[in-house]
Amino acid sequence: MTVADGSRMGGFLARPAGPGRFPGVVVAMELFGVSAHVRDVCERLAADGYVALAPDLYHRDAPMIELPHDAAGRERGFELLHRMTRDHALADVRAAVDHLRTRGCARVGMAGLSVGGHVAYLAATRLDLAAVIVAYGGWIPGTDIPLGRPEPTLALTPGITGRVLVLVGAEDHVVPPDHRRAIADALRAAAVRHEIAEYPGVGHGFLCDRRDTFDAAAAGDAWRRVRELLAAELAEHGSKHGSKHGSDEGPVRSR
Repeated sequence: MTVADGSRMGGFLARPAGPGRFPGVVVAMELFGVSAHVRDVCERLAADGYVALAPDLYHRDAPMIELPHDAAGRERGFELLHRMTRDHALADVRAAVDHLRTRGCARVGMAGLSVGGHVAYLAATRLDLAAVIVAYGGWIPGTDIPLGRPEPTLALTPGITGRVLVLVGAEDHVVPPDHRRAIADALRAAAVRHEIAEYPGVGHGFLCDRRDTFDAAAAGDAWRRVRELLAAELAEHGSKHGSKHGSDEGPVRSR
């Protein structure tokens, strides 16, 4: 993909098997890059009938890097995160949305994991996204990272036009209680259609089965909510050909 600043951006794409035009979902990666977990999320979405594209948001500094889920991986991830500006992230998401539209995706939504959740929330304030899933998106009410500057991303909430699903654990240290309350208050004040699912006793990264914070029950409920949201806001509007579900052959992948 070519971004507006002229840079070339890679990513991971999974689509339903068989012919047809399907809705699209941009998947904003976690701190560790377009990791195996992010690719799994894309494939699950493709199996449900969506063209899922995870853009490489680190492409300017470390193209297609995949970091381990350990202390060294987190340290390197934070270095790269602090080089990711708001303008760059928005340009990257726009390029991903445009790419999905060239593949026939008339309606596009977005899902983001951790820092990708912040990117998804930000993108929802500026782009035409029918549905947005913010999975434990950190730093949204503050200015701690470049994505949250010059004003906090939360201050841009009135720009959201699509429906929002926030998924968060009650014990998430990255999204503490005051941040969760601020996000809920901002969505309510802006009259954004939204749902917040908070899971008691659950920490950060609970959707990722490669982390020790994985929680099968919370992940199962969260995926149910994701499917319901996407079905209502993307799939129910239909595609010109084919079913909203992928075939038994499984999703088709490309990098």
